[in-house]
Amino acid sequence: MSIVFDKPHALTDELMHYCPGCTHGIVHRLVAEVIDELDIEDRTVGIAPVGCAVFAYNYFACDMIEAAHGRAPAVATGVKRANPELVVFTYQGDGDLAAIGTAETVHAATRGENITVIFINNCIYGMTGGQMAPTTLPGQVTTTTPYGRKPKIQGNPIRVCEMLSTLDGVAYAARVSVDTPANVRTAKAAIMRGFRNQLARKGFSIIEVLSTCPTNWGLSPVEALSWLRENMIPYYPLGTYKDIDAAGGGRK
Repeated sequence: MSIVFDKPHALTDELMHYCPGCTHGIVHRLVAEVIDELDIEDRTVGIAPVGCAVFAYNYFACDMIEAAHGRAPAVATGVKRANPELVVFTYQGDGDLAAIGTAETVHAATRGENITVIFINNCIYGMTGGQMAPTTLPGQVTTTTPYGRKPKIQGNPIRVCEMLSTLDGVAYAARVSVDTPANVRTAKAAIMRGFRNQLARKGFSIIEVLSTCPTNWGLSPVEALSWLRENMIPYYPLGTYKDIDAAGGGRK
């Protein structure tokens, strides 16, 4: 009997700790599939900071380094510069990348560090109990915005891909989602592009993945997917925001 579907070699057999309906597991698999297909596991180093993906070192079979909260791009920069032949990726949530780690993210991007950033945007702090994140939508209820986020009080959400696409060092910035099979395939293609760019030494690549957090949203897994489509995608449109290989380099 031929095998038509199997676990990627770049994933371990460890059971994941994520909540039911959380889409971190899907993104983990996509990253692992790309590592397998590019045959780079033996020279790949992943950087996982604090957040829901703090235990990513248990799930990826490649070498992993744990970074302080928000400091994954800085650690990735050090690893890549120390050994440019390594393939280095960070795996970060919105509270990590776009809050405490904003400076590291922006400056690694503008320097054009040749790394690949996987950015999980679920509009909320997941691991610490559902507080407002930099990406929390206007009107969204969280534990720290019980009456909904009010831009005049808490400020506006950060659109990370739009911001980073203005920087000269960024080779590729794309926003994808994993809410449907078609979008999962598109997400994998974007992740593949981010890794290929690094192999071709093109500079900084970021793939923003819209993800669900059923537990802290207070929704079922199915309801969470619908909420993402109805609320997140209109505010965070999917697409390629910068691609140095495309004419004009704008969103497609």
